[in-house]
Amino acid sequence: MTGQPSPRPSRRERPAKPALTRDGIIETAVAIMRAEGLLRVTMRRLAQELDTGPASLYVYVRNTAELHAAVLDELLGAVDLTPARSDGDWRDRLVQVLTSYTNVLFEHPGLARSALVARPSGQRYLDLLEALLSLLDEGGVPAARAAWAVDLLLQFATATAAEHAEGEKDPADADREWNALAAALRGASAATHPHLAGLGTELLSGPGPARLTWGFHALISGVQHTPRPETEAGGGAAAESL
Repeated sequence: MTGQPSPRPSRRERPAKPALTRDGIIETAVAIMRAEGLLRVTMRRLAQELDTGPASLYVYVRNTAELHAAVLDELLGAVDLTPARSDGDWRDRLVQVLTSYTNVLFEHPGLARSALVARPSGQRYLDLLEALLSLLDEGGVPAARAAWAVDLLLQFATATAAEHAEGEKDPADADREWNALAAALRGASAATHPHLAGLGTELLSGPGPARLTWGFHALISGVQHTPRPETEAGGGAAAESL
């Protein structure tokens, strides 16, 4: 009969939603982060995008922290690990891998801050650790020392990216904060802060890439010459696993 609404399709006739998988959930989370920023990558927003309830996601991801760690691991696929399999000075190649890791975090400011506390455990993170450890081994760094060194090097890289990541902050606010710090350092009194007064400008000097590279080399030199006391000085306990 004309004028009557069309009958709604039965549940059987509706297209079935794709089955949830952990890989699919992480892929969707990465897409949300790229489009809307990491702050929007929540279980509720993810459930909305996947047309399901948040409770369904907890079968695959325990909480938002684990979700962010999985997103980080996914993006680590962009880190260039080829220097670990190349020729040349091992220290320079180690810095190249670490710089590539840092640049990935620079591209995703919110993720850089999250990475300070995230605990990724996926295949890409393991590949990164393996590449770093292989280069330290090539340089003759004792295994126990290398086990701690990778943590130290990645902390420096992550903190550097997080420090310079503006994220959702208003660029004008970021400029004001930087200008206020610069003015405070350059205006320090020689009477009360003689070292600051003498080095105020130097504290702010150096282009980003050069300073980052110097920092990596400083840490690598320290690793080469600083033994782990309980494993190298006294022949004690074996190296802990990461």
